[in-house]
Amino acid sequence: MPGADPLAHAFRSPELLRQALTHRSAGAPHYERLEFLGDALVNLIIAEALFQRWPQVDEGALTRARAELVRESSLATIARTLDLGARLTLGPGEMKSGGHRRDSILADVVEAIVAAIYLDAGFETCRATVLPWFEPAMAAMPPPHKVGKDAKTRLQEWLQGRQKPLPAYALLSESGEEHAKTFHVSCELVDPPVHTEGEGTSRRAAEQAAAELALERIEAPRGKPG
Repeated sequence: MPGADPLAHAFRSPELLRQALTHRSAGAPHYERLEFLGDALVNLIIAEALFQRWPQVDEGALTRARAELVRESSLATIARTLDLGARLTLGPGEMKSGGHRRDSILADVVEAIVAAIYLDAGFETCRATVLPWFEPAMAAMPPPHKVGKDAKTRLQEWLQGRQKPLPAYALLSESGEEHAKTFHVSCELVDPPVHTEGEGTSRRAAEQAAAELALERIEAPRGKPG
């Protein structure tokens, strides 16, 4: 008979849950092999959720967000929310040293339980059970601004994707003392015909400013003056 469990999953094989909650100090079978599998599953579940939630965000920003959500302290917070510390089976030494409160053990146990749910009921059930644990932290995480790529890269990709000529940048002027120069740069597009200018404390910064203006022009809705 399946046993109801406060983790929101009724285990058909309760021994999997017992193993996931057993530290190696208490003997075998313990959670370490489950933790190995659970680590990969947590990363997949969170990566998929972020990929779907932020369709315009680049790989670098997604990677940083996932790392924040699955780091040890984040997993330990989930363990405390689920009150897993009180359910751990520890050896006498770990009990005495407060192992049930240690972030490293609590994080490992969360991963082990994820693997136990997966082995017990498959990936769909595992994802449906586990994702709500991360939802509060995910909802509190602001999405990165646009994409992580700079304006010059985004402009180049926009033009390449439409098989149009690449932009031409030209230094128009530079002014100021050697240690505090201001660069004035133009960005010229052939198709669509767009001319923009930008300023910055380096030539690269000025080119980025001009590219950002060019992007705003070419991405402007129809009918908007640009």
